Amino acid sequence: MAERYTSRGSRKLDFDGEHLNLNDLRAKEKQNRYLYSDNIPRYPQPEFLVSNLKHDTGPSGLKGIYSDSGFIGSQDECLMWFNLAVGPEEIRSAEKKLLKETFPKVLQKEATNNFLRKFATSPAFSEKSTYGSFRFTLSLQEVLNAYSQQFCSGERPVMKVCRTSVFPQEVEYTVLVHSPTHERFFKYPQKTDYSKCPLLEDQPKDAVCKYIDGHFLWRSQAMCGTHRY
Repeated sequence: MAERYTSRGSRKLDFDGEHLNLNDLRAKEKQNRYLYSDNIPRYPQPEFLVSNLKHDTGPSGLKGIYSDSGFIGSQDECLMWFNLAVGPEEIRSAEKKLLKETFPKVLQKEATNNFLRKFATSPAFSEKSTYGSFRFTLSLQEVLNAYSQQFCSGERPVMKVCRTSVFPQEVEYTVLVHSPTHERFFKYPQKTDYSKCPLLEDQPKDAVCKYIDGHFLWRSQAMCGTHRY
């Protein structure tokens, strides 16, 4: 575990090379009280299958993207950041899968009350952003294919479990994508040795995040006691 600060000055705790679920975090992290809420009501535990990425930015970032004719890493991090774009279609798909597994004998047309949307109130599902008012939404495969051609000489990029970051009101899971020939990124402020990060494909079946057939699979967990449905 390492205490670090973002470029915006926000404090966070990083667990490098691990994607820790809620129970694992409770065993290792003692400072953020929201992880230890004992009044979390029962809730569906869906699996979101996501095929799109999003990059949110402000006016200065937008100008940089246009002037550079594309996306490049920041000078202080040398990393380019994308988030999963979990929209209404992904939520509905996860809902159908959950209903089919839980109530296999119920006709799908009889279970169309969009109940999962009522739980998806985290900023991770919001159309709004705290990173700026401009959003680029791209296909995951489009990004990986472009990265393969530009940085991997046509080879398949390597995906690794980068870290779990615990913020005052957020838990972030990071996946690192890099060329097969480059494993160390010494320009990163904390000089993390990414060669020690485990491969994403080697993670267990019940891992928080997996890569399956061109999609990211994300198993979300609730950490608050405010949902009542």
